[in-house]
Amino acid sequence: MINQFLSVVKSFCCLFIVASITGCQMPNSKQVLPELTFQHLESIRLNVAKIEILHSYNQSMSAPYVEHLFHTPPAVALERWARDRLRSAGKEGFARFSISKASVIETKLDTEKGLMGLFTKDQSERYDAILEAKLEVFSDNGNSWGFAKAQATRSTTVREDVSINQRDHEWFNLTEELISDMDSELEKSIYKFLPKWIINRAKTIG
Repeated sequence: MINQFLSVVKSFCCLFIVASITGCQMPNSKQVLPELTFQHLESIRLNVAKIEILHSYNQSMSAPYVEHLFHTPPAVALERWARDRLRSAGKEGFARFSISKASVIETKLDTEKGLMGLFTKDQSERYDAILEAKLEVFSDNGNSWGFAKAQATRSTTVREDVSINQRDHEWFNLTEELISDMDSELEKSIYKFLPKWIINRAKTIG
């Protein structure tokens, strides 16, 4: 009877240890981040027959560039902005929306070393993001009728103890703020420099 009891206790302990190890090895669940869309914003209707979207920015896939690791890279967000906000409503000519810069650079920051480093949590990385784009209007035979361009920059830092999910969330916030700035700057520039090609303009932005 005692041997049976000890056997049960031993089995239970083994199961507990295995469960504990499995629990320690279980990775954090991947968070679900929202998609950035701009369909809720007023369309910018252009007096052209079609709109092209061009990526003239060559994305780097190596350090210090990290934009390709984002849930929504800035270039993808800006292309989505163009598809959601720009509308062709004319019978001739065309517009070209070109993305010339869409990078995020990671810079390692100095952190406290030694004994003091055990008791402090410093900002360990900085991320500098930039977006640049141009909207140009052409005649059917390719003559340029005018253009508007804009640029936006944003930066953020993360602590050395940041988790993967926290870093992803910081990157998402960086992209969201960057594209919001770009939306404002592009709208101002388009209304200022391409007023003749805007149909039913609801407002004038100075």
